[in-house]
Amino acid sequence: MGLFKTNPFGHNLFIKKWLIRILAVLSHQRYKRFNTLEIEGSEIIRNLPDRNVLFVSNHQTYFADVVAMFHVFNASLSGREDSIKNLGYIWQPKLNMYYVAAAETMKKSLLTKIMAYAGSVSVERTWRSEGQDVKRQVKMSDISSIGKALNDGWVITFPQGTTTPWKPLRKGTAHIIKKYKPVVVPVVIDGFRRSFDKKGLRIKKKGILQSMVIKEPLHIDYDNESSESIIEKLEYAIEQHPSFLKVISKQDLLAYEEENKKRKWKKS
Repeated sequence: MGLFKTNPFGHNLFIKKWLIRILAVLSHQRYKRFNTLEIEGSEIIRNLPDRNVLFVSNHQTYFADVVAMFHVFNASLSGREDSIKNLGYIWQPKLNMYYVAAAETMKKSLLTKIMAYAGSVSVERTWRSEGQDVKRQVKMSDISSIGKALNDGWVITFPQGTTTPWKPLRKGTAHIIKKYKPVVVPVVIDGFRRSFDKKGLRIKKKGILQSMVIKEPLHIDYDNESSESIIEKLEYAIEQHPSFLKVISKQDLLAYEEENKKRKWKKS
């Protein structure tokens, strides 16, 4: 790989590789020592094509979820079986891996700007801005950016657009799936909300069992299936359909209620 080679977004791949390596070294113990990460489905990662793969997942923190996925996906590609032992897997990371994030969030600090360079596809949120509810049109340039990332490699997205559980999925995700026809891989995570703060930067509690389940790609009729049908299929796949509220664990409910109380206290 040449020193000056770039990806479709103009990011230097040599710099990106070193940023991923450094961030991986700094974050590895958060999933291996202070807490435990239980993984299922690493063999699915190894059987995916190199490009046009869309991972859809529920969302529990701003950054800890996606950083864990970078660890798990790279470890799986290096032959690890449901494990992130031996950090050597990050020496040659998959460089055409991206994640969708709010542009507003990725501009807030030097750290978020570094993380954006490491793989963010930044988009403008259509429903929220600077802590306020808004309503605005989807920017076609954002859709095109996600398409560009899919054409180059893998994209991780959190279609609820919020860390609040059981919120409706954004219909834009179905539009992207119908337009670009990617392989759609559901990922279900748990435990991150209990072990990290909302941003996913600070360890809130140690000794928590975190989990990540990578499921088989979904069967989608891109041309004939409706957006509503695709959304419902995604909700079931990432276990965020309203019917899952009936089986929510008491521990998760308490963690969510505690998070809500803190948010209300800050606003008051």
